[in-house]
Amino acid sequence: MRYKLTFVAGLALGYVIGTRAGRERYEQLKKSARQIAQNPAVRNTVESAAQSGREAAGKAYQSVSEKVGSKIGDVGDKMPASVAARVRSLKERSSGGEDDWGTSNT
Repeated sequence: MRYKLTFVAGLALGYVIGTRAGRERYEQLKKSARQIAQNPAVRNTVESAAQSGREAAGKAYQSVSEKVGSKIGDVGDKMPASVAARVRSLKERSSGGEDDWGTSNT
């Protein structure tokens, strides 16, 4: 409940600030956000965080597979069919090499 209240308060604050600032300030904020997003240091940090997330997800996947008692290729013995199908599709997609993020070497 606390998080919902914080979210609603932030949403209301953003609305009030946005309506008072007007279009010109919006364009300034948009330009600043674009410059920050294109900064090589920020891009590298985001890419590192994404890689760390993928590694953590892989470790979690291995841990869950071991806890469930099935090997990576033999998913489904103790899982519901819908979960087993999703795990298989994720495993097939991850073995392709490329990810959906289109990582770059900046």
